[in-house]
Amino acid sequence: MASKNEDIQLNSRDESSQSFLPNPATARAEKNHPMALIGAVITFYFVISLSVVFLNKIIMSGSDFPYALFVTWYQMVVALVLLLIWAHLGKTHRLFSIIPPFEFDTNIAKRVAPLTFVYVMMLALNNLCLKYVEVTFYQVARSLSINFTILFTYLILGKTTSAPALVACIIVFLGFAIGSYGEINFSWAGIFYGVGSSAFVALYGIYVQKTLAVVDNNQWRLLHYNTTLAIIFLFPLVLFSGELSEILTVSEAIYDSGFWMLMTLTGITGFGINIAMFLQVKYTSALTNTICGTAKACVQTILAAMIFRNPISDMNALGILLALFGSGYYGWVRYKERQARS
Repeated sequence: MASKNEDIQLNSRDESSQSFLPNPATARAEKNHPMALIGAVITFYFVISLSVVFLNKIIMSGSDFPYALFVTWYQMVVALVLLLIWAHLGKTHRLFSIIPPFEFDTNIAKRVAPLTFVYVMMLALNNLCLKYVEVTFYQVARSLSINFTILFTYLILGKTTSAPALVACIIVFLGFAIGSYGEINFSWAGIFYGVGSSAFVALYGIYVQKTLAVVDNNQWRLLHYNTTLAIIFLFPLVLFSGELSEILTVSEAIYDSGFWMLMTLTGITGFGINIAMFLQVKYTSALTNTICGTAKACVQTILAAMIFRNPISDMNALGILLALFGSGYYGWVRYKERQARS
């Protein structure tokens, strides 16, 4: 039996893809596209999505620059610059016309502001989670977004969830619990930030639907406001948290051009996630999206073990597998429910 839920703009296929910018406008998948084009779109999504996680991990724990709020703020600035350039090019080049001209109306901004608060918390907690946990455990630490989505959908929207989706929720929670117990480099801070990030990912998925009407259901317009407001909201946090003063007095990384290139590249990949997800929706099916998200999570875990050489215990491995399986199963259940309603 199909779920009573309406679709929420949260897809378990790739939580990390939502770490920087809102999801792009959705569109019905077009049929009969060349396989080479579909393959290129999927490959682009994989490369960009994996890069976001790995580059942020390098910055947060491998570059002697543990300032998560400033990192998030700077990446937002990069994203806004790219958004302005892309929107400007869209006026004269059809290739870039998917993004409308930049706008910022204060009346609309006031109505978008609550969503941006959730958005900022989601971003900051995500980077803090990466700071304290290994990438192999990252997927597990943030896997509870599915559970929070089901909970908030009931508490906020008053809508129930189907039994198969609840089973997936239980599997994910078991994976989280077992994976946490078996994590060799366990960090309570990492767990706290991961769970917090999962909660705000779920809230964002719900509140973005409530806010889209303000911008005529155009998520690219929402992107303008969310990115701009996030920069405004984050800067006082960077200032009053003491990060900015500590960066200026202690950090040596700010004098390294390579570091700023890495920071900028990470901001570019964060913006690129929007383009990658837009292309996936446009040129592939919902089933392909679900499969890609699960496959990407598996590849991310394997590559993390190879690149960062993170030690994985048997319990940790079982937890990771359960979390990945539960997330994949949830995506499949939601796909079948959408099919049943269409």
